[in-house]
Amino acid sequence: MPLTAEATEGLALCLTAVTVGVVHTLLGPDHYMPFVAMSRAGDWSLRKTLRVTTGCGLAHVTGSVAIGFIGIALGMAVMRLETLEEFRGDVAAWLMIGFGLVYTIWGLAKAARPHDHARAHGDSTVHPHVHPHDPSHRRVQGLPTTAAMATPFWSPWLLFLVFAFGPCEPLIPLLMVPAARASWWAVAAVTVAFTAATILTMAAAVLALNGGASLLPASGLQRYAHVIAGVAILACGVLITLGL
Repeated sequence: MPLTAEATEGLALCLTAVTVGVVHTLLGPDHYMPFVAMSRAGDWSLRKTLRVTTGCGLAHVTGSVAIGFIGIALGMAVMRLETLEEFRGDVAAWLMIGFGLVYTIWGLAKAARPHDHARAHGDSTVHPHVHPHDPSHRRVQGLPTTAAMATPFWSPWLLFLVFAFGPCEPLIPLLMVPAARASWWAVAAVTVAFTAATILTMAAAVLALNGGASLLPASGLQRYAHVIAGVAILACGVLITLGL
């Protein structure tokens, strides 16, 4: 049975939404680099990494969806909504820059403090061994403990806030096309398609880069892992302000 013109148009919009969602995500390193950096620095499990990525991705899309629906309800023009999205983008960029600065400073302070290493004994018992960062202390005691690598409890929530302000500019025009024809099933389908494409692409990019990063030599970098993560997040914020 051939598709109706409305169904054909809706399918085309959904395919466009998927394509735009994938490309929009891949072209923006801020969609995945912060998660990779914090996952490596905090030694996050795969489950936690995907949970934080998915939560931030939902926040990222939901804000733009809400604005799009409000604009549709109020009959606002696309240009006015895109101006609002640009403002949200500026806020998100500066929030990410601020987050990166705070996290970098926190990482530097953490690196400067005495840290502990897991030390194993002959009877297989393990206990932490604390020592200051002294150049004369050259004996390798082992790998940093989980407590030493843990990210602060507030970091995923700040990242969530940053992504809640982050706009999805390409979504607004995609929503306006079916809304103009009062095709609400198409509006819902486009929203779902764009959301799924964005979040799945974010998760795939994070998994791929996280796996690649695990193959890199990390000897001697554990002490500055949080500093590196903070600088990476800061760089993403700067790239957003430059329009990249």
